[in-house]
Amino acid sequence: MSSTSFSAQNSEPKKPKASTKPAGPKWHRVGHDLLVIAIMLVLLAVPFWLLIVTAGKTQAEALELNMSLPHKWMLFQNFATVIHDGRMIPAFFGSVIITLPAVLIAILFGSMASWILARRATKPVAFLYALGISGLILPPAVVTVMMLLKMIGLSGTAVGMICVYVGIYLSTVIFFVTGFIRTIPPSLEESMRVDGAKPARIFFSLILPLLSPTIATATILLILYIWNDVFYALFILSGKMDTLPLNLYNVASAGLYLNNWHLIFAYIILMSLPLLIIFALAQRKIISGITGGAVK
Repeated sequence: MSSTSFSAQNSEPKKPKASTKPAGPKWHRVGHDLLVIAIMLVLLAVPFWLLIVTAGKTQAEALELNMSLPHKWMLFQNFATVIHDGRMIPAFFGSVIITLPAVLIAILFGSMASWILARRATKPVAFLYALGISGLILPPAVVTVMMLLKMIGLSGTAVGMICVYVGIYLSTVIFFVTGFIRTIPPSLEESMRVDGAKPARIFFSLILPLLSPTIATATILLILYIWNDVFYALFILSGKMDTLPLNLYNVASAGLYLNNWHLIFAYIILMSLPLLIIFALAQRKIISGITGGAVK
């Protein structure tokens, strides 16, 4: 073999040179950025602005819904009115009593189920997985759920409401967590089994800590769904217990806040504050949880 042919066979294929030309005219990129910013302002900033300025107006000003500033800011006075007259304190504790246990139980049971479903590749387990995530597209029958709760004596109670939320949102947790667990190497669990670890220790010492970004994302979603829910709380609780959105619906439909848009918007701001605080504290975990699956 000649030296020329040898060098030709071992030479690496030449990589195409990166284009040094810009992707497009500069004015085109600037126009694209301005268009994206304008769309974001319309979709996000305008509703927030309308919410805040309306909550800061008097009743006479708030009757005409527009984005103009109030002549005199009454925001904190309106907050005090809805807290006192709108019975927000008992409704707040009602929301906390229902939301926290429902989210914790759904996350814990959903993560356990996801671990089993992710580590078994048989057809019956695949059927169970499809059954587990069917709640994402199949809404629960409210009448049937109410009849079942009446039969077992949990209708109109916080325990019954927690059970309903856990049943509804277990599918969401299984859908989120199962795919993430499949990216965790099984060899990590096998090494712990060799050391004599039981399944419970493997789950709580190894699997659950690795799931923290995904669990943080699922937790925020569940809190958002349950905290703002009116439909299921209206039927299941049947007026025997109040939550924040249910209390707002009741006082508004009873005529207390009729045409008082400034009080309704002030109530919505106060009701959303806990969600904003949680989102601000867990922002990094949420973003890493959303992008973590894609990276792996």
